[in-house]
Amino acid sequence: MENQINNDLEIQARLKLFSVIEPGSISWSVDLKRYGAVELVERIIHGPYEKFGRESEGYRQILRDTSIQKLWEEIEIAEARFITPNSKHWPTSLNDLRNPPIGLIIKGANLPAQSISIVGTRKPTLYGARVASEFASGFADRNWAVISGGAYGIDTHAHRGCLAAEGSTFAVLASGVSVNYPAGNNKLFSELQENGALISEVMPSVGARAERFLTRNRLIAALSKATIVIEAAFRSGSLRTARDAAEIMRPVMAVPGPITSPT
Repeated sequence: MENQINNDLEIQARLKLFSVIEPGSISWSVDLKRYGAVELVERIIHGPYEKFGRESEGYRQILRDTSIQKLWEEIEIAEARFITPNSKHWPTSLNDLRNPPIGLIIKGANLPAQSISIVGTRKPTLYGARVASEFASGFADRNWAVISGGAYGIDTHAHRGCLAAEGSTFAVLASGVSVNYPAGNNKLFSELQENGALISEVMPSVGARAERFLTRNRLIAALSKATIVIEAAFRSGSLRTARDAAEIMRPVMAVPGPITSPT
């Protein structure tokens, strides 16, 4: 099973790297593809590998001290599983990214082949909230899964609309799957685990960081056949999702707010 302590050296090496490397780095992705996880870990710990200057010693020490058994135990306690590009249920659409994740932590169902992402402002108008909910419900009725980010606003209405239609919906988090951020969506996250999944590219107990809200958006885009942006302001992170989708040739659609609204 994927969530058992795995003796595969490549999986163990990927899990070690997964636990210490901040998601979204193109530089790390290049080296991981070039060397493979096992050799990359060996190079960092034993050398030669000074690519990150003074930071190299920090990575060297952390990887040397990391207990693979404790990492697996943390995943088991979270009732989640760790998958990699070699896993049976790895979403191959992620391979379209320049910086695909080292692996994923998933708490819930396997990712579906047919899904659409719905994202947008955290402060929607009543119109935007209704559109997000009705779109999500309509896609669920047609056996499409809905992917979003679990945030307040459009994300929440998209997840809720899908659940109301008894569909499957998946949240790509900026935190670990055991953290449930934002806390006000705890009940929603519990429902997602039963009717979809929580997805993360950090260990289960890791908290959210501002930059991860942007880096996780590329996963939302890549996991979907298309992205719908609803009421996104000029500086909205949802526009980053739209850009990420466009970069990998995924269709992007938009639902603007009323002309009297800043979104």
